[in-house]
Amino acid sequence: MSLKTLIVDDEPIARQVLREELEAIEDVEIVGEAESGPEALEKIARQQPNLVLLDLQMPGMSGLEVVRNLEGGRRLPAIVIVTAYDKFALQAFEAGAVDYLLKPVGRERLAEAVQRARERTGAEAIERLARLQELGEPGASKQRRIVGRIGAEFFLLSADEIFAFQAEGDLVWIITARRRYEATQTLKALEDRLHNTSFRRIHRNALVNVDHVRKMSSLSSQRWLITLSNDQEFVASKRQAWSVRQLLRW
Repeated sequence: MSLKTLIVDDEPIARQVLREELEAIEDVEIVGEAESGPEALEKIARQQPNLVLLDLQMPGMSGLEVVRNLEGGRRLPAIVIVTAYDKFALQAFEAGAVDYLLKPVGRERLAEAVQRARERTGAEAIERLARLQELGEPGASKQRRIVGRIGAEFFLLSADEIFAFQAEGDLVWIITARRRYEATQTLKALEDRLHNTSFRRIHRNALVNVDHVRKMSSLSSQRWLITLSNDQEFVASKRQAWSVRQLLRW
């Protein structure tokens, strides 16, 4: 599938250079150009690009202001910042950019940024598919679907087959009987999505499926050891373990 791309830069020569480099990258469709922030916002809303190559330093409205003014209610594009200044990199990533390129941009580095954007677009596409599958037939019970990733491949997993979610810093692992997947959402987002299901938060870094709990052992008056049916163990506080026991009716 072609990656619909919008080029945003107030300098015509800069836009031309990016266009020529992008035309050499397979499966990239350039859907337009913009020379200002307001024009960029208008074209993003109208053309729905998958990727926006965005200059930071533009008169009137900066690239960071463009990112912060994107409407969250519609599908958002992947943003790659292209600029002559490196001092705004942290702000760019905090604002949601997937990559940060310094001018002049080499073709290989641009291709790498495009691939990052393509992977993000793939994750968002399969997340939408997961939600569509959850709808099912009218009156039918919802089957939650969770997206897992291994490398560049994405997998739709049934919530029933997931034993636990475990966070390691910003990374969240999906644990099943046979393998681990990288989650495409935060642990908090997954907890909200799985509200009123058999998943329970038993640690600030862990969310477990109570249906796969095999054993609970008291470690002390305040801590419990929870063992899943795949023999993975988690330590839970007394309060957190109580919610698991209530669901199991122990």
